[in-house]
Amino acid sequence: MSIKQILRFGLPKGSLQEATVQKMAKAGWNISVSSRSYIPYVDDPEMEIRLIRAQEISRYVEHGYLDCGITGYDWIMENGSKVHEVGEFLFSKATRKPARWVLCVPEDSPIKSVKDLKGKRIATEVVNLTKKYLKKHGVKAEVEFSWGATEVKAHELVDAIVEVTETGSSLRANKLRIVDELLCSTPRLIANPAAWKNKWKRKKIETIALLLKGALEAETKVGLKMNIREKDLPRLLANLPALRNPTISNLSLKGWVAVETIIDEHIVRELIPALKAAGAEGVTEYPLNKVVY
Repeated sequence: MSIKQILRFGLPKGSLQEATVQKMAKAGWNISVSSRSYIPYVDDPEMEIRLIRAQEISRYVEHGYLDCGITGYDWIMENGSKVHEVGEFLFSKATRKPARWVLCVPEDSPIKSVKDLKGKRIATEVVNLTKKYLKKHGVKAEVEFSWGATEVKAHELVDAIVEVTETGSSLRANKLRIVDELLCSTPRLIANPAAWKNKWKRKKIETIALLLKGALEAETKVGLKMNIREKDLPRLLANLPALRNPTISNLSLKGWVAVETIIDEHIVRELIPALKAAGAEGVTEYPLNKVVY
């Protein structure tokens, strides 16, 4: 009797949770999260999901409690975790922009550079990253851990903060000025080194990575189908940026062909009128679930 193989997969609880569950659904794994349990349901008998704070996932993967997990590059670096990085995935809670850890001071602060922090006090959630940054610049300053509301502390309790931002809107709202950027971070799929050496687990993790990447690629692209007279085809192809060469097939109506391609969604509004002008008819745009190269 063979022992059932299980992959223990850690997903980030908190701000990245909803976005991650949505991306996993697009990749093919439907996950249902209950408010009463940190063990969500997943429609895959070979997988067990654990919801754990992003700050802790890399440590649990490193120590083997989890076989793999999704967490930010920032927390891997903050924890100094020895894990295998399977892939980088550009998604976040608000935008597709990377998260940036930045050194900030109040707008009217005399601090202009990291050198001005000598003997000052800094509040942050990434204490290790901040200490490494100060050491690199040869600056001695006090770094204290912040449990939250870090932006508020910059005006009353400390001289500077190191905080995470995607758009910078929260910093501007709190009248804070960015002095320097310490780290740019994106979500990563990481694996325990021993799990990565296990043939079955590695294949399972690689499948997740492949389909997750395909789902993310599909988010920014759409499919386009259209019909056109064969004689007008060269003019249409000159207007058509393609992921690969477009698919062209003959129609039952002699002298006409069907063209199908995948393009970046943001250019569709300019492209469709150009295709129409080139002689395309029945132009149809459709969403994509996955694009796997």
